Amino acid sequence: MPAVHGTPGVDRRRFLTSAAVGGTAIVGATALGGTDPAAAFAGPAPSLDPAIARTSFAEGRVTAVNRRVLEVRGSHGALHLVQLTRATSVWKLEPTTADAVRPGDGLYARGVDMPDGTLAADAVWVNIVNLLCTVRGIARDRLHLSHGARALVGHVSPRTTTASYLGGALTSDLSRLRIGQQAQVLGAWRPSDDDVDIARVTVGH
Repeated sequence: MPAVHGTPGVDRRRFLTSAAVGGTAIVGATALGGTDPAAAFAGPAPSLDPAIARTSFAEGRVTAVNRRVLEVRGSHGALHLVQLTRATSVWKLEPTTADAVRPGDGLYARGVDMPDGTLAADAVWVNIVNLLCTVRGIARDRLHLSHGARALVGHVSPRTTTASYLGGALTSDLSRLRIGQQAQVLGAWRPSDDDVDIARVTVGH
């Protein structure tokens, strides 16, 4: 599906905020901002577009999955109903589909509030974490890290893990990591063992 803002003749505001038919809303997957993992932590960009100005967010733990509606209990107790659509971008360590979301997962969602009280999501990030860590040990398939006073294991995958050094381009080469370095670790929390699968590790600026 093409990005809404790139389609001539489409009223993006009407397209994004149209009421759902049969409980299904359509939200353009790039209409409200980026969908890569770093976009989950980016501040909202100022915009004069009324559709984007009404962007809403939800976060918490998934308590139930009812077809394409996720029940999410927020960290402060609020209940969110997050509607996934055929245009929703889903990230869980890597781009994936709605079928990858499970009860017990942590979730951060961005979208548009619908008249029925649901949040029609244009992007959701599942179990995403962004942690400032110290490298305590380096093994072939994992990094031993500390985050504050907590020890943490970060799992490395040749297929998905990348690194950036001193603001350079992303690379799969982790050989420049050193014990004692400060590193920003972007990845996906593993509810089963409380470890983290590393998507990106950034050293320096």
